[in-house]
Amino acid sequence: MNTDRGGLAGFRLTHRTWTDELGTWSSAVAADGRPAGALSFDPRLIGDPATRERLVGAVVADRRLTQAGVTGLVPIADLIAAQGEVWLLTAEPVNPTVADLLSETPGVPRPDAGSAAGVLVEIAQTLLAVHAAGLAHGALHPGTMVIAADGSARLAERGLADAIHGRPPAPERDVAAWSSLARGLAASWAASSPGAAGLFERAAATASTHGLAPARDALLAGRDLLPPGFDTRDRLLETLHLWTAHDARTRDGRPAPAPALPAPDEGDIVTLLHVPRSGESRTEDVVMRFGPGVPVETTAAQLWRAGRDQQQTEPPSDRLRVLGAPARRRRRRTAVSSVILALMVVAALVAWLLRSSAVPLAVTELDVVAPKKTQGCGATVKIKGLLTTNGSAGEIRYQWKRSDRKETIEQTDTVASGKTSHEVILQWSVKGEGSFKGTATLRLLSPLPEGRKLQDKASFNFKC
Repeated sequence: MNTDRGGLAGFRLTHRTWTDELGTWSSAVAADGRPAGALSFDPRLIGDPATRERLVGAVVADRRLTQAGVTGLVPIADLIAAQGEVWLLTAEPVNPTVADLLSETPGVPRPDAGSAAGVLVEIAQTLLAVHAAGLAHGALHPGTMVIAADGSARLAERGLADAIHGRPPAPERDVAAWSSLARGLAASWAASSPGAAGLFERAAATASTHGLAPARDALLAGRDLLPPGFDTRDRLLETLHLWTAHDARTRDGRPAPAPALPAPDEGDIVTLLHVPRSGESRTEDVVMRFGPGVPVETTAAQLWRAGRDQQQTEPPSDRLRVLGAPARRRRRRTAVSSVILALMVVAALVAWLLRSSAVPLAVTELDVVAPKKTQGCGATVKIKGLLTTNGSAGEIRYQWKRSDRKETIEQTDTVASGKTSHEVILQWSVKGEGSFKGTATLRLLSPLPEGRKLQDKASFNFKC
């Protein structure tokens, strides 16, 4: 569908629209010319006044998270009512999503395992900050995960589905959705990198049993399994650029027209982000209006566009005032809450950077190598097994099986942290005259990757 509609509170709706469970999204251009987004909620979902109140609360909480330093959320510019509709305006685009990039697009390369790891780590970090504030996303899936212009992963629609359906925050649903995403990316973006795919599978299992923080740390500890340069987002940015160019060429099968300049709004547009007045628990929904004869970008409007929440002091007006000591006390409480949340976010970031040593030891690959040269009389053949790990400390149990014997040889080695490989040796002494081919099989007993069996074998030739 191609549209070119009029202005909406300083936003210009442009060409691209798509629907999801909440309503219809449109690409948009903000008053300052930057790309943005606009969601028109399905009227059937928000007809109840109590639902609108919950929706306002979710948006306000989202903006406070952003103000407290949580950078992994698509910033919200406003929540408005216009001509019987309710719109959410975002200060950044909400596409492409991870779902867009998972779809096969001609001429657009699939992101690689490094791209997947970056997305998983950033989404986990944002969810940890959201959960620390006593909130949740509530509808986490590839369609609500946005890839920003710099390649970073951001979350859209945080808390909106829960608010509309009257559900309490449930972080465990977010964790389950993150685990599902990790497994999905293991099977798609990391399909050509078995080591990385195994890393994502282990992270998914860790999230399900131990939570997001250990899962995130497991990904960070397994960075040696990712392609070089993954942390610069090079491959993801290449994919993003080509996807954007392809999307622009193929909208409705013809080139998309250039965005039109913002036009004056028609009819009253009312923000639903109300400001509490002194002595009141809430105010009427009308805080500021935009319409014929009213400048779109007033000072108050600019403050809202900048993402400042309703506890800030606004320019004096009959509509927008916060008076007296009760209001100041409310502002102080809000400031204290914001500081606490910011400290929690900083603590989470420090933990991320320090890479908690609590990540369990994991073995991701196993290779066995035997001498290629034919071994002679009285030789002791040295067969090497190389195990690739995630760098954590722990014990490795393994088993050697020689082709000339029925019994196996079981051993246990202790691995120190900081090393991502461990070598084990089998000494095979050969006596007598004749010739034969010997085969040694190495099998990992523990720790085993979820759903996988790790073993390898190698052979040598003997002649005397």
